[in-house]
Amino acid sequence: HRRRADDQTTATMRVGKCFFCSSPVYPGHGIAFARNDAKLFQFCRSKCHKNFNLKRNPRKVRWTKAFRKVRGKEMTVDTTFEMEKRRNRPLKYDRELVGTTLRAMQRAAEVQEKRALIHYKNRMAGHKKEAVKRARAEIAANVVDDDASEAPVEQVA
Repeated sequence: HRRRADDQTTATMRVGKCFFCSSPVYPGHGIAFARNDAKLFQFCRSKCHKNFNLKRNPRKVRWTKAFRKVRGKEMTVDTTFEMEKRRNRPLKYDRELVGTTLRAMQRAAEVQEKRALIHYKNRMAGHKKEAVKRARAEIAANVVDDDASEAPVEQVA
């Protein structure tokens, strides 16, 4: 039974998301855990799986994306995240639609990068003022110390 060249279809594998740290889980990598209620948990590495088994909360573990989002280190609400949501509705292949979708994905990525940069700058604005205050305080402390060390010393003959 031979296949013709036009009948061949390429199967694409889905890149999952780690349940614990939200990093990508590529096909053939990581650990999948199926709970008794048939919920599937995917983990990118044993570190995430062990932390899940220890019943640790990802929002309290400093290296996870959940922690960063809760603490305001990363953007949480943005319309560009809607593009990343998983859709399970099958669509009939349309070349024009695929091209439009790819262009929209590229544009969404550009907008998301720009907004992330603005978020970072806003987050760091207060840190710059704090650093200037600390530097001035340190300079003032060093000037006081230098004045004390340069005081004339009486020599006893």
